[in-house]
Amino acid sequence: MCHEIICATPSWQGGPPHYDCIYVANGGMDTEGFHSLMVERVHLFFSCVHAGEDYLCALVDWFIPVDDEPDEVMGMWIVALEVDNNGHHVQSVVSLDSMVWGAHLIGVYGSEFIPVNLHFSESLDVFQSYYVNKYIDHHANTLIF
Repeated sequence: MCHEIICATPSWQGGPPHYDCIYVANGGMDTEGFHSLMVERVHLFFSCVHAGEDYLCALVDWFIPVDDEPDEVMGMWIVALEVDNNGHHVQSVVSLDSMVWGAHLIGVYGSEFIPVNLHFSESLDVFQSYYVNKYIDHHANTLIF
């Protein structure tokens, strides 16, 4: 597989929004595995021109690790949406060149029941934290160790 499709649309086929998560290289040359990556959710793809050169970019929400090690029981890293002092998601613009692969997050459910009327499109906004699923495919498993 040479590429992967990442979606970011406010309405998927006339329905709810669809915003995929990705791994982005954090630029640390001396790290590997999850420490060399950041998890983000893409909201918008766009390009801009500066000094006559095109730049392909994405507007993203940031997820931050909640610990320095993977969860002991699940063996997966746990991340949470980064929020500012006003409770808004921290967003920034990243270059498409820094994107590594698509990421799959699973909500950390806790002891409460999940509401029956919870729509899947809201799943990345309702949980306090998320497991980074390294078991979703071979590529994720080799990236996140």
